Amino acid sequence: MTATRLGFHKLVTESRAWVCTVAGVTPMQASDDFIQAGELIVRPDHLLASARGEVLPLSRREFALLVVLARNPGRIISREDLYAEIWNGELEKSDRSVDVYVHKLRTKLATALPDWSFIHTHFGFGYRWYPERSQVVSNSATNS
Repeated sequence: MTATRLGFHKLVTESRAWVCTVAGVTPMQASDDFIQAGELIVRPDHLLASARGEVLPLSRREFALLVVLARNPGRIISREDLYAEIWNGELEKSDRSVDVYVHKLRTKLATALPDWSFIHTHFGFGYRWYPERSQVVSNSATNS
């Protein structure tokens, strides 16, 4: 990395940590061995993801999608880039494979960790990994 990119990377990392602190979001931890976001732990070298200590039953492509997104927190990744990385090809205009697998992965993550949101859609751009606790509104607050 160039000095400029290193400086930018440091700024983004520090900014993300500050935003997480202010927003009450658990910052991601990453090392060569694992990626952690809240109660989700991803171990790319072991082809394993777990939530609250329970192994997530992910397909090969769901796991690959999880790893690609989690290794790029806060970055919007286009459908084309995700397809190229995971399917090793060029995305056809009518192909919805990425969207289908994002949906499957979101469903499994939501089932395992219902109080968390991980994958955010940016219509016309792609998907972004940004783990955050879901805002739960109580019925008593909405019935007032």
